[in-house]
Amino acid sequence: MSIYVQPQSRHQLVMETSTNALGPVDYDTAQHAGYARGRALSAAAIQHYMQVFADRLPSRRPLVGVDLGAGVGRFTPALAETFGGPVYGVEPSGRMRAVAEAEATHPRVRYLAGEGARMPLPDAQADFLLMFLSFHHFPDQRAAVTEIARVVKPGGRVLLRSTFKERVPNHWWRAYFPRSQAVEEAMFPSVAEARALFEAGGFTTVELVEQEIPFEGDLAEAVARLKLRAVSVFEHMTEAELQEGFEALDAALAAGTLEPRPTTGDVLVFSRASGAFG
Repeated sequence: MSIYVQPQSRHQLVMETSTNALGPVDYDTAQHAGYARGRALSAAAIQHYMQVFADRLPSRRPLVGVDLGAGVGRFTPALAETFGGPVYGVEPSGRMRAVAEAEATHPRVRYLAGEGARMPLPDAQADFLLMFLSFHHFPDQRAAVTEIARVVKPGGRVLLRSTFKERVPNHWWRAYFPRSQAVEEAMFPSVAEARALFEAGGFTTVELVEQEIPFEGDLAEAVARLKLRAVSVFEHMTEAELQEGFEALDAALAAGTLEPRPTTGDVLVFSRASGAFG
């Protein structure tokens, strides 16, 4: 579902370096080990996202893409297969990138060491750039937007798949980790903050896409994957909170009271203005 987005005036601009009020997440220490399994998506779910993206991108092929904050390469091969490529998976974590290079290969994919504010790519390289739940990790979001404007071609699209603080979804596990709601609200930008950063950097807001994400698979498997802690929200919670939540989840699963539920996800779409940043 597309949501009409009102134009913002210049006085609404937010000029903070980063909208994330919490500290960084270290993906090289622990997150890389269980991330691929903990955040695995079915082929149908990945194809659904590819269709959402395709509906917002030009129909011509091939399209050159950047998967910024590619992590373990959950989407990078599918982007290359769908849009022709090449697709560059830019990822700062060496261990996450190593998993991608071992497990998410594709002949038209290259994984590169880089980050939001420093991408090892030429000017005007990409027809599109995807950030899938990565933008909130960037320590200097304004610098990242400037770098994105350099790398994306004039008229190219930016697909910002993100949670937004006023639109935090009600995950199936939320009630068992009650402080996670406040953590996400502190981690993620609002829609207005994200728009302000990109519009100040030479982009036009195209639309906000809200999609329903169905619950997939078996509840026991979902709990097992959640216990891998491949959710950055958990990095900002105490061990006692996590243990209490997992024990309550196990009890609900055993009692048959744990209920699957769909959730929602947002994609904020931007167009890079012609002539912006050279």
